[in-house]
Amino acid sequence: AGAAMVARTLWALLAALRAGWCLLPQSGYLHPDEFFQAPEVMAGDILNLQVYYPWEFLSSSPCRTVVFPLMTSGVSYWMIKSLQQLDICSSCINSYTLLVSPHLLFTIFSFILDYSVYQLAPFWGADPWKALVLLAGSYVTLVFYTRTFTNTLEGLLFALLMVLVSSRKSSGSSAESTSSSLIGVITAAGFFNRPTFLAFALMPLLYWTGLIVDSQKSIKTLINHILKFILCACFTASVFITADTFYFTSMSLDNLYSTNKSSLIDVIVQLHDKMVVTPFNFLSYNLNPHNLALHGTHPRVTHFTVNGVMLFGILHILAITAGFKMLKKYVNQLMLVRWCYHGPPGLLVQSEGSPTLLLFYFVPLAFLSLFSHQEPRFLIPLILPLVLFSASPNRAVKWKLLIVLFNLLGALLFGCLHQGGLIPCLFHLEKLIHSPASSSHPQHYTLLFAHTYMPPRSLLNVKKTDLHVEVIDMAGAGEETLCQTIEQRASNFTCSDCHIFIIIPGTVRATITKCGVSFMNETLIFPHLSMEDPPQIPVLSSGNWRSQLGLYILELNRDY
Repeated sequence: AGAAMVARTLWALLAALRAGWCLLPQSGYLHPDEFFQAPEVMAGDILNLQVYYPWEFLSSSPCRTVVFPLMTSGVSYWMIKSLQQLDICSSCINSYTLLVSPHLLFTIFSFILDYSVYQLAPFWGADPWKALVLLAGSYVTLVFYTRTFTNTLEGLLFALLMVLVSSRKSSGSSAESTSSSLIGVITAAGFFNRPTFLAFALMPLLYWTGLIVDSQKSIKTLINHILKFILCACFTASVFITADTFYFTSMSLDNLYSTNKSSLIDVIVQLHDKMVVTPFNFLSYNLNPHNLALHGTHPRVTHFTVNGVMLFGILHILAITAGFKMLKKYVNQLMLVRWCYHGPPGLLVQSEGSPTLLLFYFVPLAFLSLFSHQEPRFLIPLILPLVLFSASPNRAVKWKLLIVLFNLLGALLFGCLHQGGLIPCLFHLEKLIHSPASSSHPQHYTLLFAHTYMPPRSLLNVKKTDLHVEVIDMAGAGEETLCQTIEQRASNFTCSDCHIFIIIPGTVRATITKCGVSFMNETLIFPHLSMEDPPQIPVLSSGNWRSQLGLYILELNRDY
């Protein structure tokens, strides 16, 4: 009882940390997709801000559904827009609310994971509060599950699917009658969010089918469950297809309702001709090796050997070790009893503990490893079966200190340091652009970013109609290209009300000194760690370490 009380208190503290750290907010910038797969697009559509639309959301190449961005970032931005329009909050729309409001919604959604773990732990023979502490204390939950990734939604849908397939009537005789419809809805929604969801859904769906076959003697009941699943999945898919088709063909519902009967038929025919099915476009693009090479290729074992360890640490290693042991034991048993055992082994239905959870973990991992482009965030949905497996009796207990240190390091690295100066930099620039002096006397700002992640323009809070702010993203441009661009901008620096800012990590600060220009102001934002331009260890040990771990905002001197 005392241990359970300690675990409950610890989980409550970690849950408060998750919410509080979201509101601070976190300064770490994990990957451009956390902005450009939802918030950036919705800020342009709903708040009419200057943004950069990624190619997946262009009508010429629609590869992402708009439904989930609308339901998450879209709802968040609509709420702060409504508050400002109603004069409840005169300046609700600013860089802080633009960042935090969708993150806060995702943080609230992240507790679906906690609910799922609490519901599933008894079913899979795990300690509920031990599993909850492992989940809440993981930096994956604290950092990744509070960000606006499609992978985050994928993980939440996977958790709900596991709850549904694991739920049975108290007698244990049959699957829940309502599960079939909900499982169909979640499977289709997950597929439209990310087609890779099918890799995560495969084992839960096979397990669910096994439960039905095992508990139902009537073939009619089995067919009834499958028909409900298919019908609800098809209906959900039709909702997504309709919404995406309207969005990507730039047609509004208002125009549709205002048409007469004859023009309505024409609209329906036109929509049919331009029907948008984003998952198929996504698969068509990603199954092309040349396209994947544009985003980076990795060895097929990267998920197993690198990404799993990077996300889950010792828990991933222990799962691999247990997996090999169970596989060896299972093969030996299979060979011994094959002569007297009729039918397939009951690994999925008869065994409700560790072997099945390991399949829930490793089967998606194996499918995702078939693709050459492998990023750590692709694996974050696997935290649920992993913590359930790790929270079983006598497992992971002796590794407590290592687990704590690993997650502290991960939270510090990804929640604070990684590209950690870029978001505060945009906050700083937004205040500068919208300062009273700038408002009373219009000025032009050119913001040149180099060797940073793609800056989300929406955080500058500049309307599409305002032309006084120009953002130039030089990405990882070489020294010659960077200097040419800066010198070209400096030579055209004739406007007295113009300002040119160059934003660059401290690790490449010396490059700018070779460009033959001078600066009137320097602002250092600390900390900022660029893994693409990492600091050198000897420099870190010198007195210049703060500069190496910072992001510079350099204002070009017009009298250079």
